Amino acid sequence: MQYGLNKKPADWMLEMAKRHKMLRKQAGFTQSELARRSGVSLGSLKRFETSGQISIQFLFLLIDVLGRLDDFDTILKPIENIKEIERLFSDKQRRT
Repeated sequence: MQYGLNKKPADWMLEMAKRHKMLRKQAGFTQSELARRSGVSLGSLKRFETSGQISIQFLFLLIDVLGRLDDFDTILKPIENIKEIERLFSDKQRRT
């Protein structure tokens, strides 16, 4: 398993599918029950859990039913630490 910045998009997709499946089972939902409650088709849910492929809209619907929608608050958040911003800009300038 890869960790951190070395992961490719496909790796993250499979990791999210794996985490989602674990959360679904911990919540006591079958695939059919979660599909029904979320409004996502059973086929889309099964495809997600096996391949990691899902639309962002359907992912949000599934995660909402599992009570974890607020987890998305940390994704793509602006950097607030000035040192981190300076480092990112200096790294970018070195590459150009």
